[in-house]
Amino acid sequence: MIKWLKRLVLLGFIGILVILLMNFAVQQKSKGKTFDTVAEVPAKKVGLLLGTGKLIRGKWINLFYKYRIEAAVALYKSGKIKYILISGDNSREGYDEPTSMKEDLMKAGVPESAIVLDYAGFRTLDSVVRCKKVFGEEDIIVISQKFHNERAIYLAEHFNIRAVGYNAKSISGKYGLKVQLREYLARVKVFVDILFKVKPKFLGKKIEIK
Repeated sequence: MIKWLKRLVLLGFIGILVILLMNFAVQQKSKGKTFDTVAEVPAKKVGLLLGTGKLIRGKWINLFYKYRIEAAVALYKSGKIKYILISGDNSREGYDEPTSMKEDLMKAGVPESAIVLDYAGFRTLDSVVRCKKVFGEEDIIVISQKFHNERAIYLAEHFNIRAVGYNAKSISGKYGLKVQLREYLARVKVFVDILFKVKPKFLGKKIEIK
């Protein structure tokens, strides 16, 4: 019994160490490539806005969503980007991240002509790879919270995409902590996907952004 407990403790320690090492690798790869102010961000043609749901439990505004919209608007109005490629989930009836984000961007003054929708951004990997394979963009600004931008940049560089991140405002408190803890597991998934050469669920014909 004691031997089994020791083995479990050892395995648990190794697991935690692996998770921390993978997290460190993602942070190092994206170091110096995420920015908190518009002035710092280099100008590029396209900003890749990573989707998320607008509402939590169908009632409350998701602040991750709200702050990403605000970040994308700030980049566009400052002239740092010409187009916003919204990549999100539209996999079930009544749930459409790209269209919801488009509507709110337009309400904030971004013209429809500057918005492009990717309905098959089911995961960050899908969004990043489709940005290159479907939309032909290989030099982008990723728009999301910092922890998400770091992961997206790691994936982008693996797929030979030049990427920096503009950090939307982060969320504090219990909900923000919960999401950031999940990010540790999401970063492990990045390495698993790369190891097994996982591809996006859908690709399809090319769409030029112009």
